[in-house]
Amino acid sequence: MRLWLIFVVPAILVLVTWMLWGNSMEAWLTPETLAAAGKWAWVAGIGLLLADFFLPVPGTVVLSGLGWIYGALLGGFFGCVGLVSTGLLGYGIGRLCSEKVAKRWLGGDFERGEQLFRKGGGWMVALSRALPIMPEVICCSAGLLRMPFPRFFVALVCGSIPMGMLFAWVGSIGTVAPAWTFGLSLVVPALLWLAAVGFRNFRS
Repeated sequence: MRLWLIFVVPAILVLVTWMLWGNSMEAWLTPETLAAAGKWAWVAGIGLLLADFFLPVPGTVVLSGLGWIYGALLGGFFGCVGLVSTGLLGYGIGRLCSEKVAKRWLGGDFERGEQLFRKGGGWMVALSRALPIMPEVICCSAGLLRMPFPRFFVALVCGSIPMGMLFAWVGSIGTVAPAWTFGLSLVVPALLWLAAVGFRNFRS
């Protein structure tokens, strides 16, 4: 039972912040807002993606804005850096809780959660990048439950690159994200993670 709390409680907190400040943030943050930072727009974009861990920042708007300013490739690169950095922040926050404290809090659920992230954590991390709320929750939980860092990092990259590049491309052509972008944001990370797992198994 306690295992579910590490998913549900953070998700509720994120939902509350969106309910309180989400509309205001969406009204304020546009590609033009990002462009107002001038030559430091890429720093502002990465900073906003990091802030998305704590605040209701519309990440897809930031990614599209980076593409609008810098083009699909460079804007996508900056977006990927921001997404990966945010995931690492979440993992690090989860690891701040010592294993001893985590085991005391979760009891027998700690071992179950640890096994969950060892077996299916890669899929969870990679696919969650395209979903609302879930990226922050999954990354924190991965750190708390001691998902092996190399496995976490590869899954994080597999999920972040398609998301960052796709929405930067959308921004670069100056259009609203088509409906199929969401599907690609799930399918491509799944294929990349499947390839990464296959490559690891081949090497071993």
